[in-house]
Amino acid sequence: MNDIATRPSQFPWPPLIFVGATAASILLQLLYEPPWIGQPVSDILFAVGWLLVLAWAALLASALRAMKTGKTTVHPTKAATHLVTSGAFALSRNPIYLGNTLVLIGIGLIAGMAWFPVMALVAAFLTQKLAIEPEEQHLAARFGKKYRDYAKRVRRWI
Repeated sequence: MNDIATRPSQFPWPPLIFVGATAASILLQLLYEPPWIGQPVSDILFAVGWLLVLAWAALLASALRAMKTGKTTVHPTKAATHLVTSGAFALSRNPIYLGNTLVLIGIGLIAGMAWFPVMALVAAFLTQKLAIEPEEQHLAARFGKKYRDYAKRVRRWI
């Protein structure tokens, strides 16, 4: 069996990417604080930020519950044992990564730090290239037509 069929990646990219994006956002904010939007728009963005944080929590809880029910791993370096298509996975093929992106944007909107949304998009791009695409190859190799049918029904992000 080829390596991609046995596991999607040898390196746990997603958590490192999002932690790195958080650190980069804070560092960039310390080095150069871009101007932020004034009131009343900033108040609206603050509220939207909290909604994004709540969306992250809901996506994460639903995805973890679905993965536990489906008896498969949450670890990005381990082979999937079952194809999970319920819960948050019925809305997005990558609800945990989507949630991680949303929470970074939300933190930026809450704190008024423009670097967080920027770095969230960078993290999403890197996650897609380094984690999602190899995971999709892994799932296609493991589950074949069942995964391809699921991928046609449910979008990668949203």
